[in-house]
Amino acid sequence: MKSLSGILFLFFTMIILNCQPQKTSSDKTKIVYQSDNLIITQLSKNIYQHISFLNTESFGKVSCNGMIVEDGNEAVILDTPTNDESSEELISWIKNNLHSKVNAVVATHFHDDCVGGLKEFDKNNIPSYANNTTIELAKKNNANVPGHGFNDAITLNAGKQEIVIKYFGEGHTKDNVVAYVPEQEAMFGGCLIKEKDATKGYLGDANVHAWSETVEKVKKAYPDVKIVIPGHGDTGGQELLDYTIQLFKEN
Repeated sequence: MKSLSGILFLFFTMIILNCQPQKTSSDKTKIVYQSDNLIITQLSKNIYQHISFLNTESFGKVSCNGMIVEDGNEAVILDTPTNDESSEELISWIKNNLHSKVNAVVATHFHDDCVGGLKEFDKNNIPSYANNTTIELAKKNNANVPGHGFNDAITLNAGKQEIVIKYFGEGHTKDNVVAYVPEQEAMFGGCLIKEKDATKGYLGDANVHAWSETVEKVKKAYPDVKIVIPGHGDTGGQELLDYTIQLFKEN
């Protein structure tokens, strides 16, 4: 009887384990820092996502994403948090927890969810970069202005990790760029890329006619991408590129 009970126990244990939901890539992410102003999640060994918040008239309180690439005690940040307070938290966390120097911050377009916390980076003598069109639009719209410009593309480094920042065309704005980390197969799409099931969002500075074509160019350039961080909402993979292409596709 004891052996039968043992067999039955083992049998039902296996059934229960098999009924457990399988872990997906999203289950592998973990929150490594959280406050009222800022959340930081780790997506892979060298890739982190920072999330800050922006109060808007049309959409209420909106979560805004950015990327941190860290390697060899160096880091590069894509998009500032939305304000100086959140940026101060982010810089301090990288310094005290990753023990890394921030080599650069890159704004992927001129809106406040990309440059809102730029003054804190300036205060810490961290170089800031953006597309030259972003710099022009930031000046025109009285936004914070990045210090260094580039035309079509620039490559920055965090340790041995290369971060390629490139302009593919208009979409959310006329200046939006995408960042890609080849060794990690990770992309920060910024507001050019939508989370799954998102609406079209704010279109005040958008080119909706070019948007799908621009994202198709991104997809063609980076066919091996595994991690995609959109400007707002949940991180995913290539399905976010496909969703964005379909969302703005003109019949």
